[in-house]
Amino acid sequence: MMLRGNILHLMHCVFFLSFIFFFLVFAGAINLKEDEKAYIDPVDTYGLVGAIILYVLRLLTLLTIPQVLCNFAGLTLFNAFPGKIKLKGSPLLAPFICIRVVTRGDFPKLVTNNVSRNMNTCLDVGLENFIIEVVTDKAINLPTHRRIREVVIPAEYKTKTGALFKSRALQYCLEDNVNILGDSDWIVHLDEETLLTENSVRGILNFVFDGQHPFGQGLITYANEEVVNWLTTLADSFRVADDMGKLRFQFYMFHKPLFSWKGSYVVTKVSAERSVSFDNGLDGSVAEDCYFAMKAYKEGYTFNFVEGEMWEKSPFTLWDFMQQRKRYGPLKFIMCIAGALATIPLNVVIENIAVIWGILVKILHNHLHPSSISRLDIYILQYVFKYLEFIRRLHDQGDGEQSTVSFLQDLVGSSVLFKVFGMSAVPDVLVEACNGVDVDDDDNDDEGYVTAAI
Repeated sequence: MMLRGNILHLMHCVFFLSFIFFFLVFAGAINLKEDEKAYIDPVDTYGLVGAIILYVLRLLTLLTIPQVLCNFAGLTLFNAFPGKIKLKGSPLLAPFICIRVVTRGDFPKLVTNNVSRNMNTCLDVGLENFIIEVVTDKAINLPTHRRIREVVIPAEYKTKTGALFKSRALQYCLEDNVNILGDSDWIVHLDEETLLTENSVRGILNFVFDGQHPFGQGLITYANEEVVNWLTTLADSFRVADDMGKLRFQFYMFHKPLFSWKGSYVVTKVSAERSVSFDNGLDGSVAEDCYFAMKAYKEGYTFNFVEGEMWEKSPFTLWDFMQQRKRYGPLKFIMCIAGALATIPLNVVIENIAVIWGILVKILHNHLHPSSISRLDIYILQYVFKYLEFIRRLHDQGDGEQSTVSFLQDLVGSSVLFKVFGMSAVPDVLVEACNGVDVDDDDNDDEGYVTAAI
């Protein structure tokens, strides 16, 4: 297994380096031809002010070099396919571990199912000295079990500094009249949708057996089991690269959270967590995970990477995905959206085509009926067809006029990817949207509404 993992990692490095090389060639950074490029004087061409602006914009890209180098090092220096993790000690001798899940309580069935699955995973590995603790704003009424503890946060509870949101919930668990853990115990922080794997449990055990670092974090992947929303899953995929790249590198090499720190798959020692505290006022309530890590780093605590991966599902809708980001405040959120839109021309080949391809494959695979498509889904389809219209016009420059429907039909008919899913024709809902047909549900104005954008 280790040999197979090493071979896969070598292939990963070869493909990774090849992609970088060909991208540099495609972008013109590497000239394989002997022809010299024509020299352009930026001042004469764009004027002094224009040249200065262009140079400043170009130099700004150097700000990303530390993260780029650490991402590159993490993805190449450490095995991306480590295989099964070997335990460094017996699970029976492990210190007490509390697996803590913080939730608002809006999805009790999801929490109940995940608690059951995570408990079975721990037992399958042989872990005995543990408890799963669910901290919730609303009562979930979990089944009574000696390994399950449900903690409902009183509505009137306030921290000393006025911490809010998840910080408030995490701090409530640390209060003397609520906390049942000893200073030598360990806490594993999970989100309500996070699932343990046997490898992650082994990685956690090895981390606590080692005991050199009071804080640790591991890898979370998103495209496991059934993918509910391809768009949000693709949007979350960059997190996996961050975990395997700069996050892993910073912890293995520096043992400090120099670039990033998340709120899930976090392993902490109780004494260290209580010392740092989540009661950090309003400033520590917006991004409580990062604030906590910076405070712990400032106080001299060390960090390490936890082996093994956990599974999560991306938000099921784009609205939920955006709701996750609204904690940054309206101004910062709008600036993030504007920045993302501004960079679309730079990464359209890598990101936009992949996202649009994923949407079309999902829709074609499920043969969606117009009545099952929400208004938000229609807006996404309109964006897809606007993009297809742009591609079609480029295509028409050499091949004559062609309708968007015909062009899309050619894509479906000629693509091996669509053939794998058994698709040979464009569903009617896509044809109607392309042709500008309005589809309206008589009973519900919010569902199945189409106003084609083309």
